[in-house]
Amino acid sequence: MLFNSQIFIFIFLPLTIFCFYKTSLQSNRIKILILGSLIFYAYWDIRFLPLLLVSIIFNWLIANIFIKFRNNTIIYTGVLFNLLIIGIFKYLNFFSEILINLTDQDFERFNLILPLGISFFTFQQISYLIDLKRNQIAKYNFYEYLLYVSFFPQLIAGPIVRHNQIIHQFRQCHLITNIHEYISRGLVLFSLGLFKKIYLADRLAPLADAGFEFALGPDPISTFFAWFSALSFTLQLYFDFSAYSDMAIGLGFMFGLKIPINFNIPYLSTNIQSFWRRWHITLSSFFRDYLYIPFGGSRSGEIKYILSIIITTSFCGLWHGAEWSFILWGSMHGIGLIIYHYWERLNFSMPVFISWFITFIFVICGWVLFRAENATLAYEIIKSMFIYNGTQFPSKYIPTLDFVFIALLLSILGPDNITLALKKFRANIWTLFLTASILTYVTLSMMAEPSQEFIYFQF
Repeated sequence: MLFNSQIFIFIFLPLTIFCFYKTSLQSNRIKILILGSLIFYAYWDIRFLPLLLVSIIFNWLIANIFIKFRNNTIIYTGVLFNLLIIGIFKYLNFFSEILINLTDQDFERFNLILPLGISFFTFQQISYLIDLKRNQIAKYNFYEYLLYVSFFPQLIAGPIVRHNQIIHQFRQCHLITNIHEYISRGLVLFSLGLFKKIYLADRLAPLADAGFEFALGPDPISTFFAWFSALSFTLQLYFDFSAYSDMAIGLGFMFGLKIPINFNIPYLSTNIQSFWRRWHITLSSFFRDYLYIPFGGSRSGEIKYILSIIITTSFCGLWHGAEWSFILWGSMHGIGLIIYHYWERLNFSMPVFISWFITFIFVICGWVLFRAENATLAYEIIKSMFIYNGTQFPSKYIPTLDFVFIALLLSILGPDNITLALKKFRANIWTLFLTASILTYVTLSMMAEPSQEFIYFQF
């Protein structure tokens, strides 16, 4: 069930909102959201619902056993269990390939289907267990924990929500007033995200695909075409994933729940450190708090700092996919962060535009690695970007140049959907009706050409 599908918008969402607000009891509202979330997840592939439930029950039991006995081995067991689940489903074939290359022996490949959202709900539970070990957590009942992990707006592709960011809100959901304001503001944000997905991300997708598919052929891609496709994917990825995050936050707000933001105009960043404070904020903060800082961070000497950065960013790349290109992408950003760290120490400064331009070019090159089928293809495209290889460009894409330029301006200058919807938008029953009407029109217009899945569903 996609956020941008008619069954979700016209049936699932209205029915869930109606049932949620029909009762005023906090326990019933939690159970309604749990039931809705499990139905939402099972709709994708009911075979993976037991895996989700087993993961949730196991982690909740581990947490309660630890609270009783206070033995750190219990937490380590829980974390290892979560890593094994994600390792088996996501990385078994990747490590098998490494073993084949090392031993020169062939093994039968494992035909495993990647459960939707496994990277996200696994990381949420790891953060919960580690915080429990650090005594940074209160005790939650089973229904609260079940909803924390399975809450449908953020279950499939984040944001990666921490327990202390949302569970306390479950306990107060029966106190919600101004229901029309929550629904209307949430619906506005959801609608803006839907617009961003359909009219920006989905239209940029074929433009990005064109160059990467051409580069797979026998002829080298021209410099202009390489830049066009790399920029198109850079914009597509941002609008696609930030659209999902906007829609998830909007959905949460419709139920009176505030989900943390995941993007803050990242392409406006003037250095790579700023970029990671603005891009996929919940994931970067997860790796900072649970990997980078425990490894030593920037306060344990130069060698340990460099190792911490490289290990953290490489794991971040591996989290995105079981391919060497993702690891190289993560390592590339790690090197960029290290260079910036030492550049800052020199107290040199450069004009803001130049620092922004360098950062943006660096990010674009990274996204080529991220998008390409393999590192070799990424190398060929990046080489064409920086070593002049002609300006040949398919004529059918010339009319799209102004669209890409407008998308670029929107990605850099905004507006910020969350600020528009949750702070500046004037919410009342009429704006709710107007927004619902616009959303209905946009959704109906999708019937002629179904929207694509969100890119981050594959992670």
